[in-house]
Amino acid sequence: MNIDLRAMLSKLGWPSRLALLAFALALLALAWRSWRGPEVMTSTLLRRDFVQSVVASGRVEAPHRADIAAQITGTVTRVPVAEGQQVAAGDLLVELESAELRASQRQAELAVQQALARVRQVAELQAPVAEQQLRQALANLNNAKSQLNRQQALFEQGFIGEAALDQARTTLAFNEAQWRLSQKQSEALRPGGSDAALADAALAQARANAEAAAARSRYARISAPAAGTLIGRKVEVGDVVQAGKVLMTLSPAGRTQLVLSIDERNLRLIAPGQPALASADAYPDQHFEAHLVFINPGVNAQTGAVEVKLDVPAPPPYLSQDMTVSVDIEVARRPQALLLPLAVVREPQSAAPWVLRVGEDGRDKGIARRQSVRLGLRSGGYAELLDGLVEGDRLVLGSEPVKDGARVRARPDPVGAKPGGAAPLAGR
Repeated sequence: MNIDLRAMLSKLGWPSRLALLAFALALLALAWRSWRGPEVMTSTLLRRDFVQSVVASGRVEAPHRADIAAQITGTVTRVPVAEGQQVAAGDLLVELESAELRASQRQAELAVQQALARVRQVAELQAPVAEQQLRQALANLNNAKSQLNRQQALFEQGFIGEAALDQARTTLAFNEAQWRLSQKQSEALRPGGSDAALADAALAQARANAEAAAARSRYARISAPAAGTLIGRKVEVGDVVQAGKVLMTLSPAGRTQLVLSIDERNLRLIAPGQPALASADAYPDQHFEAHLVFINPGVNAQTGAVEVKLDVPAPPPYLSQDMTVSVDIEVARRPQALLLPLAVVREPQSAAPWVLRVGEDGRDKGIARRQSVRLGLRSGGYAELLDGLVEGDRLVLGSEPVKDGARVRARPDPVGAKPGGAAPLAGR
């Protein structure tokens, strides 16, 4: 059956013609949209500085207080500081009566001088005299030997009797004994000898006693062990204090550290010296710098966490003991790296991850093609792209049900719009 469309249209009124035309245009639009494919969310590959970091929370650990006590019993003569005062290391805090201590120190110093004089006496007088006596004894011994030889010759010739020869022998034995005695005395007085060693030991003991007396004398002046603020004072002039009694409490202005617990899975990423950026939970918008200085070699068996410590070189004024802080430890940096949102990666944990790349020109324009990629650092929802794509490529999000070779219409997604300069790797 032949249908004359022109005749049918001529029979319709203009409203019907317009409705039919609109219907035809709608069919054409649907066909065009179907040919172009569905609209899908995409992300664009961009180049940015990329920082991998380990994020953890912890607390502030700073020297809190130091109790200052007396080391000796004494009467307080001076307290030149007041509670709440800032003091420097070595500043005088409390002074005790020290007349008796100074007298003991003077006696010990005089004992050192006496021992030193004894050492000089051994070296300058007794040792030279002993050497002279040894030479004299040796001369007497040699003379006695000569006398014995002469007496022996006279006896053999019959000029003297047995008694005279025995007398010469006795004289030789006596001089030989004198020589041996002088030799021992000389050796004892030489450096390293027993008398010299005794004199040196007496000097060393006297000096040790003098040092002990000086130390006890210094105990009368109680000084600040470190710079800080005096937050407590329990002593007044005239008080008699006992050894060990707490007189003042000092809050030192010492090194500030942050103590964190890091998941053991991130242990391979961290190392001493790594920089970090921290903020107190009470002041989340104010950040300060820190750096990693200590990693505990042990792992907590219950929590699987590792304790680490960071130094804060310039702590802000509001930072105080036991404050809760959040810290980003920088573990790796890649300047101007190609950043790939992990949201576009298919099978990201496999050995061969891949993406769907939307063609921009040629016969592949508008078609999603599978592309293998090689990834590097991963952090905060991003991965460093090592190979497989180029800057500006548009990629289909992994959540979109699109197959390889399908025609699609790309719609930009905020995931790849601003990858940012640093992407943190969460870790507790």
